Amino acid sequence: MSSTTPWCTTTTTTTTSTISPSSSSSSSSSLLHPFPHNSRAASHRRRRRRFPLLRCCALRRDDGGEVRDRLLPRLLLHDSLDAAGVDTRHARAACEGFQRQIGRLTAIDSTMIIAVSKGADLGRATLHVVEEDDSLVSHSSVPLPVDAFVDRLDDLSMGFCSSAYMPPSGVAPAVFLGNLERYLYVHKGFRRINVMSDARALYLHSVLTCRSGSVVMLSLIYSEMLKMLRIYGFLDFDAEIYFPFDLNSLPRGYEKQKSKISDEPHIMTSKLLLVKILKDLKYAFWPFQYDKSSSLFLRAVRTLNQTVGKSYSSSDNSVSSLEIASAKAAQHRLERGVWTNVRFGDMRRALAACERLILLHDDYRELRDYAVLLYHCGYYEDCLQCLTLYHASMEKESQSDPEDVEGEAVKNLVARLNLILADEGWSKQRTSTSYWNKIYEPW
Repeated sequence: MSSTTPWCTTTTTTTTSTISPSSSSSSSSSLLHPFPHNSRAASHRRRRRRFPLLRCCALRRDDGGEVRDRLLPRLLLHDSLDAAGVDTRHARAACEGFQRQIGRLTAIDSTMIIAVSKGADLGRATLHVVEEDDSLVSHSSVPLPVDAFVDRLDDLSMGFCSSAYMPPSGVAPAVFLGNLERYLYVHKGFRRINVMSDARALYLHSVLTCRSGSVVMLSLIYSEMLKMLRIYGFLDFDAEIYFPFDLNSLPRGYEKQKSKISDEPHIMTSKLLLVKILKDLKYAFWPFQYDKSSSLFLRAVRTLNQTVGKSYSSSDNSVSSLEIASAKAAQHRLERGVWTNVRFGDMRRALAACERLILLHDDYRELRDYAVLLYHCGYYEDCLQCLTLYHASMEKESQSDPEDVEGEAVKNLVARLNLILADEGWSKQRTSTSYWNKIYEPW
């Protein structure tokens, strides 16, 4: 049995060391040139306090008795919005609710099947994500009714128990799961839709209302129904959910004893499902949607290189005119604020998704992606801190600095940050503007 000690959070002042750009910083890169901003950008320098890093001691003991601690950067989305005059009370409350749920995840949840997990309430955790994003975008004076949607999710299981689809006791597992799927997909009419066609497919409250959503949302609903049926005593066998990776299939349940080795990549655990939900949001609302073949980080870096301090001639064949135009359009959208279309991205929700993934501590590369968004917002000191922690996390995981395109882009980004922050008077000037003050709401 695994035991979990309470989460302990302490704040300590940590000195951020300057990362050496290494020898590669002296040469130009096709991704990001390590040169400071042009003269116009120099007029927008801000004076900000140096905030300490937040050291979160996650005192969590797994079966091996290991106690781990984590070093997190300052998550500044809410603080920056507060400084811009945006009320974030509901967003902060939602984020705290999400952290309470992920605080119940243990090391064993990384291997447990979602239907029988006794850790975090994934349905409630996902609704707290919805609550935070709704507060960030709508500025509503009332929070999203999380409890009401939790009840609606539970009503699906109760409705199955009282319907004609409920099989008699003792039936074969395949019959039981077949009836459950007919109830969910036929009687209730839940269907799968393309995420890019409708961003509402990524939010649980909208899926419960419209009965259409992404495959990960349908998997979550299916798993929550199986969990409730197990609690009620109607599910007397171990079940797993087959998560499809194609574009049309629906999540299906099957008996665990009949699982095969080839089914393992399609089996979702509690943590994997939550990570998938957050990464879908991050991908959908990433502000730089051009070039789907490259990573999110490289898209943001290429936009920096093509909108700041560089001009292109007609003889420059390294970058297409479509790519330059797309990067400049993305920068223009960021400066004027476009929150209404998923194809254009949303900086607020992208930052929120990155912060949740960092709290979940799933992949240290989330620090790198979060850092490049902070750079676009003008938070250069915090960006450098995130990159410092990114390198520290790589060393902790015994990973060497990658020598690929992304590794070169990180080195050049650090070199540019060092030059910007070393500029005389950077921390001695103060202006009344910030990134969010430039944003115009869609209404």
